[in-house]
Amino acid sequence: MKIFLDTANINEIKEGVALGLVDGVTTNPSLIAKEKRPFRPAVEEICAAVPGDVSLEVVATDYEGMVKEGQELAQIAENVVVKCPLTRDGLKAVRHLTNKGIRCNQTLCFSAAQAFLSAKAGAFYISPFLGRLDDIGHVGMDLVREICEIYRVQGFKTQVLAASIRNPLHVIDAAKAGAHVVTLPFGVLEQLMKHPLTDVGLKKFLDDWAKLGEKI
Repeated sequence: MKIFLDTANINEIKEGVALGLVDGVTTNPSLIAKEKRPFRPAVEEICAAVPGDVSLEVVATDYEGMVKEGQELAQIAENVVVKCPLTRDGLKAVRHLTNKGIRCNQTLCFSAAQAFLSAKAGAFYISPFLGRLDDIGHVGMDLVREICEIYRVQGFKTQVLAASIRNPLHVIDAAKAGAHVVTLPFGVLEQLMKHPLTDVGLKKFLDDWAKLGEKI
């Protein structure tokens, strides 16, 4: 399973790439706005820093607007994937852009029925939002399992990109469910690396070594 960072912060992205753990990036209008930088230079820098795909989202809500913005976004860099919302017009835009050779990430997916239609439309990625489903009393991970099963049975090539990740357990469960990609905040990536017993064990090793008084 690939790991994408869900951020527009270039410092977090560069650190994730330097760790050798980050395969790509997903952004959205909220994340871009949070950085308070001009849009084009910001996303150009992100695309240059990342070895894999970078999802950039349209802000238009109508079919014609999504297609126009999607084509413009795709010209920024070869690794751009255009994000379109899972609406009627969004499905039409994904079909059109895909037919033009532009890869699409269909975002804001909250049901298996939506995911089925998105795969039919030709989306390269489908992004089910786990945390937001959990917030309203549903089990978001069940949706990932359903989508993975449908895609496997039907032979769809669309990749499942688990989104709205809130904690390390989401990541592990997504991997077990068969998600192709998980996109997460940098803070969750840091949590994945840590365990208190690792810290305790390392301290014990170093303390014992210090008592020995040797050097490597």
